[in-house]
Amino acid sequence: MKARTISYVALFTALTAIGAFIKIPIPYIPFTLQILAVYLAGALLGPRLGMLSQSCYVLIGLIGMPVFAEGGGFGYIFKPTFGYLLGYILGAYVNGWLINRFSLSTIRSIFFANAATLLTVYLFGCIWLYGAMKWIVETPLSISQTILYGFLLPVPGDLLLCILCAVIIQQVRPRIARYINVKELNHPWAKPTL
Repeated sequence: MKARTISYVALFTALTAIGAFIKIPIPYIPFTLQILAVYLAGALLGPRLGMLSQSCYVLIGLIGMPVFAEGGGFGYIFKPTFGYLLGYILGAYVNGWLINRFSLSTIRSIFFANAATLLTVYLFGCIWLYGAMKWIVETPLSISQTILYGFLLPVPGDLLLCILCAVIIQQVRPRIARYINVKELNHPWAKPTL
């Protein structure tokens, strides 16, 4: 892997960590800006490198760096919110795969790719939240409570970020080819530089 590619992955790993510290506390699942980095990583780095950036973020947190919304360390896997972090990994892949596979370029189509990413993250998050509350915290939530606290309360803010990121991605993707050799990132929209 080239040094430039490693720096791109590291950049989006760092952006996800920064997003964790910009949060609004709500019951069970704090609202953070991390999902912005997930959308951007998948769309701008492609599925493989986008997923790698989020995997690095989760691994750095698990080895003890306090990069998660509530700290870090291996014990974080027992927290009810850990499933959302796993969702970031697959979510970045889904976003990049959809955008690259279908050559999405309009704000509307990119929004739908972002929405699919969001649903992926929330699916992992809600399943983990339900299990963790039942078997680890031993304060079980019903399925309807899990959907309320794990999806309905935090999702409005994330949908706004979904729209914002669709606009950003639509504007940035074509311009990025002017500054970096995006062919190495396997973007179908990359044009060779002269």
